[in-house]
Amino acid sequence: MTLLRVSDLTIQDRLGTALVDGVSLSVDRGEILGLVGESGSGKTLACRAMMRLLPGEGLTIRGGEIRLNGADVLTYGEKQMMAVRGREIGMIFQNPASHLNPVMTIGRQIAEGRRRHFGASRREARQHAIELLRQVGIPDPASRVDNYPHEFSGGMRQRAMIAVALACEPKLLIADEPTTALDVTVQMQVLHLLRDLRDRLGLAVILITHDLGVVAQTCDRIAVMYAGRLCETGGKREVLGAPLHPYTRGLIECQPSSDGGAGRMITIQGQPPLAQRFPAGCRFHPRCGSATAECASVQPEMRVEPGADSHAAACHHAASVVNRGMVHGH
Repeated sequence: MTLLRVSDLTIQDRLGTALVDGVSLSVDRGEILGLVGESGSGKTLACRAMMRLLPGEGLTIRGGEIRLNGADVLTYGEKQMMAVRGREIGMIFQNPASHLNPVMTIGRQIAEGRRRHFGASRREARQHAIELLRQVGIPDPASRVDNYPHEFSGGMRQRAMIAVALACEPKLLIADEPTTALDVTVQMQVLHLLRDLRDRLGLAVILITHDLGVVAQTCDRIAVMYAGRLCETGGKREVLGAPLHPYTRGLIECQPSSDGGAGRMITIQGQPPLAQRFPAGCRFHPRCGSATAECASVQPEMRVEPGADSHAAACHHAASVVNRGMVHGH
């Protein structure tokens, strides 16, 4: 059952440039959706729009719908949105050091939302904070609940951020690069924790990342963004096993192989475009080895190719990829 449906979301800066351009995606209850793309592709911006928390001045939502449980949150007033944030949608921000209050104990930061949204007493909220710290794997939570953020390691701060986000029992958790700057062992623990929370609590999760290894281990479906537009969506196996869009293929080929390999790593030629210099047509065409004159002038529509199930791409040549038998083992 669909929990969140985003339709044709467009976010502009004060110059009228569409930093997020016509993005449509959905998340089912209990599903982990990986939102993938290079830095600056609009992943975080699109997700912050879901909470109506656009960063900085001059950014506005210019079109689209964001339906949570069927209701469009873009029509909500600020008071209604206050009830949505934390209670319906929780967010784990990229850098816990800058989003945890350094002069407030971890326990109080977890308890704050519980008291506001549920009217819990100070004692009830504290007990709930201890239980949440236990759930996210903090050792000796009854004593650590009174620690300050600087007394936690990086991995523990990330777990504390997850506890803060879970305090009000949201139905959707947005995790923005939750494993950045963590060592590989702690990364694996955090990803395992997210999967475990999904399994135990039925949470839906949007996992924002540029790391396809993280996606392969954690997600059910994938949505790939490039320069503010969605270029491919589908089940994890379909997208990673038989990508329809050349950008997705490039991202996969850029991943270092586990057997080491020989020679230089493959990279995608060129750089992502600056927002004020987005090219006409397909925004990826200047970096694409398969681009034609049509790609340079006509923006491709996102469509499901025949024989590709629910696997969709915004590429003029996706059909030829399907026909060449590169998709789904045909």
